[in-house]
Amino acid sequence: MRPRSILLPPLAALAIAAMDLPPSFAQDRQALERRGEALLSKHCAMCHAVGRSGESPNPIAPAFRTLGTRYPVEQLEESLAEGIFSGHPEMPEFVFAPHEVGAIVAYLRSIQER
Repeated sequence: MRPRSILLPPLAALAIAAMDLPPSFAQDRQALERRGEALLSKHCAMCHAVGRSGESPNPIAPAFRTLGTRYPVEQLEESLAEGIFSGHPEMPEFVFAPHEVGAIVAYLRSIQER
């Protein structure tokens, strides 16, 4: 019984601290994800399904919501910043600014199929 009483105050403190998170944190996350979605819609939606549902306009282009089944989405950060290259001649090269990369990865994380 003793260990439980030792853990209870820190757990209670964490719960109280979590309740004090500013609402702006969730709003900031949503704004970041919306920016990422807008960037992908502008640059990628002509070939890829960029949303939570739907088929890719180009049948060989993977839906972005499935990228996490191939590799961790965070691994895209470097490629997005340095230039996305594909073995497909139809796909143009894309290079994004650091603030765009963060928004894109945040959005991609939010739509991955579990």
